Amino acid sequence: MSVVTRPNILFFFPDQHRFDWTGLNGDLPVRTPNLDRLTAQGTAFTNALCPSPLCAPSRASLAAGLEYPRCRVANNQQDYPLDQPTFYGMLRDGVDGIGGGYYVAGVGKFDLQKASSNHSLDGRALVAEWGFSDGIDNKGKWDAVASWDGQPHDPYLAYLDAHGLAQAHIDDMLRRKGRAYAETTSTPLPEEAYCDNWVADNGLQLLVDFATDRPWFLQVNFTGPHDPMDVTARMRERWEGVAFPRAHACEAFDDATRTRIRQNYAAMVENIDRHLGRYLDTIAARGELERTLVVYASDHGEMLGDHGAWGKSTYYHPSVGVPLVVAGPGVSAGRRYDGVVTLHDLAATFLEAAGVPVPGHMDSRSLWPVLEGLSQSHRDYVLSGLVTPRRAWHLVYDGRYKLVQIEGEGPILFDLQEDLWEDQNVAAARPAVVARLNEWLNRELA
Repeated sequence: MSVVTRPNILFFFPDQHRFDWTGLNGDLPVRTPNLDRLTAQGTAFTNALCPSPLCAPSRASLAAGLEYPRCRVANNQQDYPLDQPTFYGMLRDGVDGIGGGYYVAGVGKFDLQKASSNHSLDGRALVAEWGFSDGIDNKGKWDAVASWDGQPHDPYLAYLDAHGLAQAHIDDMLRRKGRAYAETTSTPLPEEAYCDNWVADNGLQLLVDFATDRPWFLQVNFTGPHDPMDVTARMRERWEGVAFPRAHACEAFDDATRTRIRQNYAAMVENIDRHLGRYLDTIAARGELERTLVVYASDHGEMLGDHGAWGKSTYYHPSVGVPLVVAGPGVSAGRRYDGVVTLHDLAATFLEAAGVPVPGHMDSRSLWPVLEGLSQSHRDYVLSGLVTPRRAWHLVYDGRYKLVQIEGEGPILFDLQEDLWEDQNVAAARPAVVARLNEWLNRELA
């Protein structure tokens, strides 16, 4: 890495932002002006996959810098193991006495204690154990509702409760239960109390107090654009009358409801982008923008009705694909990289930027050779998968072909060059491709 090391690092990490809902996709009326600005100033990865299309395992894989089969969090019923190192702790403490010294902070939905949900009212229950110097960890949208027993059990509901808003929010969310997509009305919460706005404000409050003589890392974990489709009245009004392409192979709901779902999803994406602009302005006011690496990604995607599916947890690209943009010192400007990368490659990328050795046990590979324009290739293939008590599947993807192996079923092979929507299983017609990809997959699962 030729660039001067140890920049500040801002990591924007929304929940369930699918890969194609950014300004890079000219077929959608998505408004992401600040992300578009980062894209023009940096490198956009157009073929990035998450390690697992579910919150806890994807975030665990990133934190550990390990492939999903080795990250020790199979699904949302497992917490991140506290004896497993994180890149956060390595940024803070170094590796074998080398590097470290970063002030590592985070806000929002960490989802590293998804199973036990052992949150504290100040949001700091386990942030030090995960490797952070400070942070405010809140529950996700549905987890917060599930924990409510008349009393708050995380900092966001504690905030709402203190402002007399908790019960109205709980009642609204329970009304949406089972109708997370069909119910597209606005939240009763005022603008400042909307969860993503509250998360953004928490992060900005931490940021303005960061010391200027020490490098910092700040991860902002938004709860949106995860379902339900709850937006504020202001957010909703901005998308009235905006048309969207119809979901692929979707018969659920009527046309008006499908459009409203997409409008609300786009509104959540736009709102997060608005906060990105606020952070960039704050960093610029601190005089630090030129030495701050800015990264935007998501833990997994969102089907939005494609193939009749909603949410994530499946192997289709809208579920496993994620946006990934990197900008800042040393990064090639205005570049689109179409080779395959995986979300957990950010672990090694952050460590290398910080001058911290990447441990040999990590599967993560630094993106810096690509970011600096020194390499045209990064990986031959990437993996994703999900194992639950009901179903287990894994996939391997080489940038054109995606092989999916589902426990107890035959192989599924998609050719995304010829079949963008993954409608045709061509496994029987291309056995040599299946054999090649299967060899890679079995090697990783061994």
